[in-house]
Amino acid sequence: MATERRHKVEPRGLRRPDAAHYVGVSTSKFDEMVADGRMPKPKPVDGCRVWDRFALDEAFEQLPGDNRGAENEWDRAFG
Repeated sequence: MATERRHKVEPRGLRRPDAAHYVGVSTSKFDEMVADGRMPKPKPVDGCRVWDRFALDEAFEQLPGDNRGAENEWDRAFG
């Protein structure tokens, strides 16, 4: 019996619900973020709107509030 190798491939293009889920927000919040420029506009692909995962990553990195290493209220109250 031949062994088939399967590789998990993450899609580069994401439809609207998946793009919203990818950045961790609801679809309505995602729509708001696209409209105000915080998230990129989609690419049209044969009548579908598809978001580039790499462009979403770049936009997400630009969002304010990067608190890496910063103490938060939860840490102060229970840390």
